[in-house]
Amino acid sequence: MNQARFRHFGEAQRDDWALIDARFRDYVEDAPRRVLAHLHNLAGDTHGYPVDRYQHCLQTATRALRDGADEEMVVCALLHDIGDDLAPANHAEVAAAILEPFIDPLNAWMIRHHELFQGYHYRHYFGQDRHAREAYRDHPAYARTVRFCDDWDQASFDPDYDTLPLEHFLPMVERVLRRTPHGGLPEPLPEHRVEHD
Repeated sequence: MNQARFRHFGEAQRDDWALIDARFRDYVEDAPRRVLAHLHNLAGDTHGYPVDRYQHCLQTATRALRDGADEEMVVCALLHDIGDDLAPANHAEVAAAILEPFIDPLNAWMIRHHELFQGYHYRHYFGQDRHAREAYRDHPAYARTVRFCDDWDQASFDPDYDTLPLEHFLPMVERVLRRTPHGGLPEPLPEHRVEHD
């Protein structure tokens, strides 16, 4: 059987779910390729910045790597703006959601809040409070988020910077995104343990 045949979950049987589970695990394993394909969507339009979002992400990751960041942080730097293409109004939330199952919760928080923290460098030009990030000063991820934004993110719009190519980061992305998601994946039960109502 190549495809489940049920019309609604009430008709689905154990074999259907076993098939779906196997396909799902293959799909999860392929996540790095799909995520990187989406990263490529950021190439081209600069939105007025000195570099496009793709080059910005590569440059942010390059700066993090050269500054001694660990592999997970480098991957966060590479993918922190991946949500820009689909959700420019809340791109940080999208990027955090993609990475969250595979990374430290404090790094997920950092990605989720990087846009607000980054605002320290420009919010005052829009009549907003550039110090809004200070509301989170007591959060355990505050310092790492400030470092991420101040040292790498806001500094990564230099068209002349010696940016590493994506190929340099591919093994890192694959290792991080192929981790078992936090909480694991549910395992199918043997037939004799399946409860039927």
